[in-house]
Amino acid sequence: MKNKILIIIPVLNEVNNILPIIKKIFKHLKNIPKHVLFIDDNSKDGTREKIYLAQKKFNKIYLIKRNKKLGIGSAHKVGLDWGFKKRYEKIITMDCDGTHDPIYINRLLKKLNKKNCQIVSTNRFLKKNSLSDWTIWRKFLTFFRHKLIQFFLNVKYDSSGAFRGYLVNNININDIFLAKNDSYSFFWESIFILSKKYKIKEIPIKLPGRLTGASKMRIKDILLALLYLIKIYLKK
Repeated sequence: MKNKILIIIPVLNEVNNILPIIKKIFKHLKNIPKHVLFIDDNSKDGTREKIYLAQKKFNKIYLIKRNKKLGIGSAHKVGLDWGFKKRYEKIITMDCDGTHDPIYINRLLKKLNKKNCQIVSTNRFLKKNSLSDWTIWRKFLTFFRHKLIQFFLNVKYDSSGAFRGYLVNNININDIFLAKNDSYSFFWESIFILSKKYKIKEIPIKLPGRLTGASKMRIKDILLALLYLIKIYLKK
């Protein structure tokens, strides 16, 4: 897959967001050879049917079907493993809820083209008002999590986001799999591990609030993530 870009998008009940994100990807990456891989955790709202419809319109859409919800971190691992084995040159990972605008993909790819950069991540804290239309509660949770990770793990990056780019040939995928968490903590755990060995760059990003569908994060996920952070801190 030389010179090909793979865009990985895990989904769970995102029926209204499938076609809009595909259209935006192909609009903003017109002249770049790319494939899109969805990983679906057994959506019940017609998400898969929308992906099947997209596959009829575009010949560059792939789907990995899973029989139950196995976790967002697990979905990223499956997608990355697939992409690394297919030997894509660069891999982008992103959400499907409309908060990750495909317009930033070109900026991620541009950063990956620079020397001494193997991973590029988006950062919600580099510019003011990047979360301007989020609820106060969600802003608080996001900022508080960011500061906790900085405090416990001394990670300077915005490490809990999923909108990233990987330079495949310069990364050992086994280093990514050292992050054992299969849920939301996979993101900061993987950055914590990868930052010790690889050069990570960031780009500023503005994240709008979710336009359609519902967030999959529960209070239980937040509490489990906090306990997992303390566990990793005690082990480091």
